[in-house]
Amino acid sequence: MAGFGDYPAEYNPKVHGPYDPARYYGKPDTPFGQVKLNELGSWFGRRDKNPRAVAGVFSRAFWRWQHKYMQPKRTGIAPFFQVIVGGMAFFYAINYGKLKHHRNYKYH
Repeated sequence: MAGFGDYPAEYNPKVHGPYDPARYYGKPDTPFGQVKLNELGSWFGRRDKNPRAVAGVFSRAFWRWQHKYMQPKRTGIAPFFQVIVGGMAFFYAINYGKLKHHRNYKYH
């Protein structure tokens, strides 16, 4: 049982080389974009659904975003706008209950 902060059990430095936090080192499966509708149930059934696996999915997604937008030598303004738009969507969602009472209705 690996502890918090350890390498994944599937990672082998002799085979994979330097560790990349944005890469999945488990057994490869069919990508979601190539799954047919009748195979969707079995594809979801093969997924690991424990909290550690879900945290790993979010961690890999974060590191992929970091490698693509934040860590290049000449990064643009896109990651800052992405964070701003994400924040706007989050605060709209948490305040939706208060905002829906201020709608303008037509009474005719």
